[in-house]
Amino acid sequence: MPARITDLPRLLGANELKPVWLIAGAEHLLVMEAADRLRARTRELGFAEREIHDVDHRFDWNELAMSGAAMSLFSTLRVIELRMPTGKPGKDGSAAISAWCADPPPDTLLLITAQEWSKSHEGAWYGAVDRVGVAMPVWPIKREEMPAWISSRMQSRGLKATHDAIGLLAERIEGNMLAAAQEIDKLALLVGDAVLDIDTLESSVADDARFDAFRLTDAAIGGDATRALRMVEGLRGEGAEAIPLLGWLLSQLRVLFRLANAGANLNQAFKTERIWDAKQNLFKRALKGGDAAHWERCIIHLGRIDRIAKGRGDGDVWREVERLIMAIAMPQRGAELLGQKP
Repeated sequence: MPARITDLPRLLGANELKPVWLIAGAEHLLVMEAADRLRARTRELGFAEREIHDVDHRFDWNELAMSGAAMSLFSTLRVIELRMPTGKPGKDGSAAISAWCADPPPDTLLLITAQEWSKSHEGAWYGAVDRVGVAMPVWPIKREEMPAWISSRMQSRGLKATHDAIGLLAERIEGNMLAAAQEIDKLALLVGDAVLDIDTLESSVADDARFDAFRLTDAAIGGDATRALRMVEGLRGEGAEAIPLLGWLLSQLRVLFRLANAGANLNQAFKTERIWDAKQNLFKRALKGGDAAHWERCIIHLGRIDRIAKGRGDGDVWREVERLIMAIAMPQRGAELLGQKP
């Protein structure tokens, strides 16, 4: 049976971990934190080696089999990670993962993470993982569940809050769990042992002038190019790392690409993507200006920026980010701004 994220403490408390793990879902914060907890537990149990494979359409699945057949360099326990953003390994990948699960290599734990998940992902390879290891789809938290999640997270950070303050924060973050986590961490430092009430929360929000990734994407998707570029400059001036920003931009561009392909089913797509009413007009504006091909061009350009940020390409990361932000804010000029053919 598939595991729930609430099962994680029990599963990690075992003296011997299952040999294969799948942690997948669109709630990137929950997936990331669950995977981090698993990694921490493997280190406690003596897993000293870690090997990472980023899966894209060029990935050679023979690499997985070779990794499984290779002996550890230091005769230690190993973690092999497959980072598979789409959650769809394809025919070759499904066969490779199923073969791994049929005979897991000794002293090795395979961790598969994915940033997208739905019932349509549950193919033969998923069943193989579920039989031999832990298959943990991370489903989005519903709107009505958000206050309880915020309350629990606040308690874990030693933060006490009134019911009204929790409700206001849930409304403010509009389902963005990463934004909620950042806000809670900040409030825990600000409030300390005091009780967080509405007045304190509102003053904190009013005084928060940081240029963060969430506001940046809202400005760009909403067509406010001037404000978005000012935010990019603010992030750059603060010495922010580009790679975390790129991850958030990629998630939003993928949402725009899927929405652009939704056609007449846009309202249902908004529900599926968990885009709340307050932000739907921003996305509708962007979709009116750019079709699916435009958002695909943006995703391709972001891939180029990622290579530059990782030292695999030439160019100025932040200058290319500015071009991408302009293309998001002004879809009609996208091809021109990105230097690609329309």
